[in-house]
Amino acid sequence: MNKLDLAVYVARKTGLFQKDALAIIDCLTRTIQEALAKGDEVIIRGLGRFETKERSARKIRNVVTGKEIEIPAHRVPFFKPSQKLKEKLLK
Repeated sequence: MNKLDLAVYVARKTGLFQKDALAIIDCLTRTIQEALAKGDEVIIRGLGRFETKERSARKIRNVVTGKEIEIPAHRVPFFKPSQKLKEKLLK
């Protein structure tokens, strides 16, 4: 399911127009992105927790050239599903 499919589904379930459902989905994703960029976490009950994790700096080797490359420390997005979502997937 992509974003447009999700908007169509939400529109049918809620009675909203498709463009309104798409605007809500866009707003939700932008809000989550902005919160993560600030270092905040976003918790949606029944779905899970969006957060960032710190990756330490490390060295890797380019397999073609054999040259070592330094990758600096950086943050990566992380999603931890809720227990309710995990149980739903096991059924």
